[in-house]
Amino acid sequence: MSPHEAIFRFSTSNAKQICQALIPELADEVNSRSMTQCWLEGVDTLVLKVNAQDLAALRAALNMVLRLVNVADEMQDLTKSSI
Repeated sequence: MSPHEAIFRFSTSNAKQICQALIPELADEVNSRSMTQCWLEGVDTLVLKVNAQDLAALRAALNMVLRLVNVADEMQDLTKSSI
């Protein structure tokens, strides 16, 4: 697809929940200049892969998806601490 790619691997006990939270958001993504995928490796590793046509699109996609990962992780921590 594109000359620019970024891959992140997050090791966390919340990997499955974060991935499940991201999948609907990524399915609704409507940017023709970038594509983001997420999947699990094992039980505790979340993998994010972002491809983009140009650096500006890569930066924008990374800002969005990393923000979503952060929010999903914080929500998992909040729900665990309230139990």
